[in-house]
Amino acid sequence: MSAAAVSDLLASRRLLRFLATGIGATLLYALLAAAFSAATPMKPALGSVLAYALAAIFSYAGHKYFTFVSSGAHRFEAPRFAVLTLIGLATSFALPAALSDGLGLPAQIPIALTCLLVPLVNFVVLRHWVFGKALAEPGSAAE
Repeated sequence: MSAAAVSDLLASRRLLRFLATGIGATLLYALLAAAFSAATPMKPALGSVLAYALAAIFSYAGHKYFTFVSSGAHRFEAPRFAVLTLIGLATSFALPAALSDGLGLPAQIPIALTCLLVPLVNFVVLRHWVFGKALAEPGSAAE
């Protein structure tokens, strides 16, 4: 098998692992947010933020150990992951604020854009910035 074919195969497997981890984190968020709002006196917004934070921990571990199989240091990768997560959270606020509240577009448009843009940006940034140093090392899962 050629080097290009091996690289393509690894990339497609990585994309499938990325999707599995992302779907798992999303389901975890939804279940926790629903549970916090139904089973506790916690306000829904606070429950949602707590659920998002817990799902982000799951997402970090899933992407570090499953998607990108990174051996990089947590002190280097975790803060970068946190920055990316906060950017995704800000995007999920800013797009509806600008497009629906500001321009009067239906809410489905910024929601759909968020659902498309955030995962695409996340995959690229996780691959090249968050876990990129470890993946670039000889013998890494990127080869």
